[in-house]
This record gives sequence, structure tokens and C-alpha cells, in this order.
Amino acid sequence: MRNKFFSMLAVITSMIFSSVAFSADTFTIDPAHTWVNFSVNHGGFSAARGHFSDVSGTIVFDQADVSNSSVMVEINASSIDTNHEARNVHLASPDFFNAAEFPKLTFKSTSVEKTGDNTGTITGELTMMGVSKTITLNVVFNKADGDKVGFSGTAVVTPGDFGMAKVAGFGMGPDVSITIDLEAKK
Repeated sequence: MRNKFFSMLAVITSMIFSSVAFSADTFTIDPAHTWVNFSVNHGGFSAARGHFSDVSGTIVFDQADVSNSSVMVEINASSIDTNHEARNVHLASPDFFNAAEFPKLTFKSTSVEKTGDNTGTITGELTMMGVSKTITLNVVFNKADGDKVGFSGTAVVTPGDFGMAKVAGFGMGPDVSITIDLEAKK
């Protein structure tokens, strides 16, 4: 009798844990439908804006329990575009992103938290120029439709925290606002 009880307990436990394991879906970020934009104060005159055009990554999304979700993103540092080629080259140089030595910016989530019906926060490690710092993104779950999901997010980072002292030295910032709009597919 005791062996039957433990066998049934093992079956029930494996069913519970396998249903948790399969409730999250994995999506690949669609670079054709993803925008990572930034805005920084340009000496009080205007907001200097730009984006990164080469973005990839994966999202594990559990709509039933978002705390089981995760995000991993890679951005090609040299894909920066500010609508001015000379500025793009300068921003990719050792003065700023140092894209030759540090070709990727990465973000890896450490926690995902639901804050409302379709809102949440994603906290994780952002790595730029070999420096990792914890940041939090405020996110909106836009839509899921079959094999596709869409999210929007915002965050504020201080480039000086990552070794980019020249941002403030050029009279910019000191903070940079980031907006992200993305779609991802199974």
C-alpha cells in the first residue's frame, strides 16, 4: 500500500511540475518588428534621438504566471543610428560604445513581475562596454495572437555608470531614456 501511495505521489508531482514547465512559451524577437530607441537631452536645446537596428534575443513568456517568464536580448553596438553618419561613427568609437572592443550590449532578466492587467516590470543585468548594472524596465504586454506576442517597454539609464563619461562631457544627459517596441514569434 505504501509503495502505491508513493508511486501515485510521484505521478501527481511529475504532472504538476510538467504542466508548469510547459505553460511558458519561447519566442524569438523579430528584428523586422522591433525598435530599440533612445533619447538624451542635448545641452537643453533638444532631445537627441536614435535607435539600434540590429537586435536579437528570446523571450520565455508564461501568460498565466509572468514570474516564470524571462528575457535575453543582444544588441549590436555598431548598429546605432542617429540619422547622422559622422555621429554614428563617433558613438561607435572608444569615446562612447567602443563597439570594436565591446560589440554587443546585452540584457538578461533576473525577475519579471506583474503590476497590472497588462503591465509589469522586468529587472535584469544590462551590460555595456564590459560593465554590468541592474536596471528595471516598465513593460506593457500589448497582445498575443497565435504564434506572436508584442510588448512595449521603457527604462532610464545613466551612461556614466557604464564608463561613458563623455556623454555628460558633451553636455548631454546625464540620463538616457530608452523605449522598446517589439514583436516576437514562436
